[in-house]
Amino acid sequence: MLTLSVRGLPRNMTEQALTEMFAAYGRVHGIHLSRDLFTGECRGFAELQMEGHEARAAIAALNGSFHGNESIRVGLKSELRSRRR
Repeated sequence: MLTLSVRGLPRNMTEQALTEMFAAYGRVHGIHLSRDLFTGECRGFAELQMEGHEARAAIAALNGSFHGNESIRVGLKSELRSRRR
């Protein structure tokens, strides 16, 4: 199981819409959409879990794609963390 990090999501993104976006590439096992405490709007990022080959297919297809007017960035959480160091 791999954890994907998704950045650049629009404020109106919902868990259902995000799940549907990734479900085209495989089963989404878990999802956490970060929301503003007061407004409930999406804060622009999320994490989700998928099987390895399905996660890699989703990254290849969705990284740099547009959702509405926003370009989203999708990558493995472990790789994004190691790049920051």
